[in-house]
Amino acid sequence: MFHKIMGALKRGYRNEKGITGLETAIILIAFVTVAAVFGYAVLSAGIFSAEKGKETVYLGLQEAKSTMEITGSVIATGDNATQTASTLVFTLRNAVAGEPIDVTTPAAGLNKCILAYIDDAQYHNDVMWTLDWVGYNDGDSLLEIGEKAQITFDCTDIDGAAAALNPTLGPNETFTLEFKPPAGAVVAVERIVPAYIDVVMDLH
Repeated sequence: MFHKIMGALKRGYRNEKGITGLETAIILIAFVTVAAVFGYAVLSAGIFSAEKGKETVYLGLQEAKSTMEITGSVIATGDNATQTASTLVFTLRNAVAGEPIDVTTPAAGLNKCILAYIDDAQYHNDVMWTLDWVGYNDGDSLLEIGEKAQITFDCTDIDGAAAALNPTLGPNETFTLEFKPPAGAVVAVERIVPAYIDVVMDLH
């Protein structure tokens, strides 16, 4: 009788061990599966982040390569009698050995670069401007390495229809010109008109 009881207990323990082993195997498989899915998700996120980082670097390089800078002085011409500024002139070049920049003037409405004028009393986002090449130029409308583009803003004709700044730009006034290329950073020119307006002035 005793041997039968012990045999029954052993068989019960064996069955219980079998159930525990199966449950453990299922849990282990589930854990491995979840870990694999999680690892794949992390790996995918890492690859995506790396690609985005690479794109950002390339975009930054493209932005830098398309950036212009002012070279030389900012010149203003004025009217002694009325003590108002007539024109504002500055010269641009490529800041680094970068991509050519289309500086077609707005005369025909085909300009890609926009000039904006700002002072304490007014803001004009798209004003007329003219272009003159200083020194070497290969004959096209692209600002390339070694070329210098002189930009002139006429304070008496801001829209091509003889409309002047209102109010006019007078002594001791601060103004900003923003030259916005199709790609790259905006070139901001901020200057103060002298206390007395001469025919030609080098603005600081």
